[in-house]
Amino acid sequence: MQNTSTLRMDELDRSILLSLQTDSRISNVQLAKKVGLSESACLRRVKSLESSGIVDRAVLLLNQNALGFSGTVFVRVTLKEQQQETLQSFESAVTSIEQVMECYLMSGDADYMLRIIYRDNEDYKKIHLKLTNLPGVQRVHSSFALSTVIKKTELPIHTTIS
Repeated sequence: MQNTSTLRMDELDRSILLSLQTDSRISNVQLAKKVGLSESACLRRVKSLESSGIVDRAVLLLNQNALGFSGTVFVRVTLKEQQQETLQSFESAVTSIEQVMECYLMSGDADYMLRIIYRDNEDYKKIHLKLTNLPGVQRVHSSFALSTVIKKTELPIHTTIS
């Protein structure tokens, strides 16, 4: 994989990425037409963006509410200690909870920040119990999202410096 910090992207690359972020299922024929390239040149650029690591993967985004996950909660987790073994044990264990959508090691007053989806209060109570029983956990602080104001999946490619 090429180092992404040394890859130089031009406006055509950015246009391709913007289009793919909006609709990753677009055909190469449609994409080429949209960005003003031949089909073969467009495919070469897409393959280059993939091999460089800029394109991580193509996914289909699902509607969590339509699937019955009506709630989102942000959870700050504080561990009893910050020894490497404790951190690794927690990180390994938290990946087994399928409702944990994101997990970040943090600076500040909490060690980890999680984004969790849940179906209802009973569902979250079960998840909360799992969280409190993970290795090294001292404290769990939950903040429930009341509504989603903005949720982006597209990165701001137009501001990328080449």
